Amino acid sequence: MSSSNHGSNKTVAQNRKARHDYFILDAFECGIVLTGTEIKSVRAGNLNLKDSYASIENGEMWLYGVHISPYEKGTYYNHEPERDRKLLMHRHEITRLNSKMREKGLTLVPLSVYIKEGKRAKVELGLVKGRTTHDKRDMIADRDAKRTIARAVRGKGHYDED
Repeated sequence: MSSSNHGSNKTVAQNRKARHDYFILDAFECGIVLTGTEIKSVRAGNLNLKDSYASIENGEMWLYGVHISPYEKGTYYNHEPERDRKLLMHRHEITRLNSKMREKGLTLVPLSVYIKEGKRAKVELGLVKGRTTHDKRDMIADRDAKRTIARAVRGKGHYDED
């Protein structure tokens, strides 16, 4: 699900930093509990996933650190931009995730937020393991090498090896 469009769904935010900083071992879709002004801001794309994470507490999933900007046309009933938000997932999935996280030292990070079928906001959570600086350098070098090869194949790159 790394594409920018999940079928008939509209992606409103992606966490590119997470894809750079972590190895993504598995991905899960879950719902998010939002207030009236929050969903309007999300649909407008006014949210930031940087430095956000999910956690399991008392058998419930919570999302921390997501900034949803206050709705411009909202009144004094507007929401708190960085409040903790409850995630919706089946109990057996939460239990399975909790055991994986405990035994392997993994983390849950939101990878993207999208509107499913024009109705509900969904969060794509990734079960991730941190990359070391060395891993990040290798990933960047591989990506640059692939770009160079692609340019050469297309005929746009004129590289002379000395």
